[in-house]
Amino acid sequence: MKAAIIAAKNHCDAAGIRLTPIRQRVLELVWEDHEPVKAYDILDKLKQAKSSSAPPTVYRALDFLQEEGLVHKIESLNAYIGCGDPRDFHKGQFFICHDCGSVAELDDDEIRCLLQKKAKYFGFEINDEMVEIKGHCQECRGLKE
Repeated sequence: MKAAIIAAKNHCDAAGIRLTPIRQRVLELVWEDHEPVKAYDILDKLKQAKSSSAPPTVYRALDFLQEEGLVHKIESLNAYIGCGDPRDFHKGQFFICHDCGSVAELDDDEIRCLLQKKAKYFGFEINDEMVEIKGHCQECRGLKE
């Protein structure tokens, strides 16, 4: 988590934007368990420390963090996960385990290029390129065997 916060601060400093205390705290809560976290779970944790926290505060912080490439939103889970490399804004592919909910991020240029090529063939313009691939992680598969 420390490395992610330092990277976020460096990113914001370089971009001339503020990583406010609430934005930083939300980012810390996203990174806390290294698993996707829902906005209302973040809100609950914030309320434990500061009872006046409200949903718009969390959503504004998450929107900022997402726009800056510091977190990714996993749409199918309606949850957020920290970005491992905020220096390089990118789209990604995510492997999501049905059983434990773990998420592994992949940023593969070959996949991205293939999607662009196929989109061009169909005359389609891609606006968002997050790819979610669902299955079972190695650990959960091992439990079933």
